[in-house]
Amino acid sequence: MIVVHHLNNSRSQRILWLLEELGLEYEVKRYERDPKTMLAPPELKAIHPLGKSPVITDGELTLAESGAIIEYLVDKYGQGRLAPAAGSVERLRFTYWLHYAEGSAMSPLLLKLVFNKVESSPMPFFVKPFAKGIARKVKGSFVEPQIVQHLDYLNGELAATGWFSGDEFSAADVQMSFPLEAAAARGGLDGKWPNLMAFLQRIHERPAYKKALERGGEYDIIG
Repeated sequence: MIVVHHLNNSRSQRILWLLEELGLEYEVKRYERDPKTMLAPPELKAIHPLGKSPVITDGELTLAESGAIIEYLVDKYGQGRLAPAAGSVERLRFTYWLHYAEGSAMSPLLLKLVFNKVESSPMPFFVKPFAKGIARKVKGSFVEPQIVQHLDYLNGELAATGWFSGDEFSAADVQMSFPLEAAAARGGLDGKWPNLMAFLQRIHERPAYKKALERGGEYDIIG
């Protein structure tokens, strides 16, 4: 039995979604973030030394990292579904998006989250103006322009088919869902990028996506 060690409001939601799309049986073991730090609980370190989510166990296998998990599930259980054929040009594009989602797309979004917290965190009154000034300058001169550059790029990539890998929905779209949901929640993604907004609407309407939300529970990132 596949077990998903699932942290609320995290990347592991898309693993639940993929399992629903594949029609696989699985168990969800839930973990809750610390309400003050928003970090994962220490219990997750008993599953994987980094103590982060997603992590799956499948028999004797323990596997972390969203892209690796998605590739493993599709290759082992997909039976040709949700991924292009191995060795094809489309499969290379599929692999590209699995890596891009975390390697490129999430970096500026995480930086924005960090600097937003710098601006809003309590600190001595004589330090706060300097900290807020630095945070705003870094966001305005580097982080936010980077986010716009990526959104422009992604909007163009979806223009042809509306999906990231070929003419049909694939697991690459599952992987790309989280950075785009994060961008809509805190990165400024809105109607200026119509292909991206349409993509989010399409995936949110999928029955498997809705079923995964029922299994996973709280997922405020789409709110």
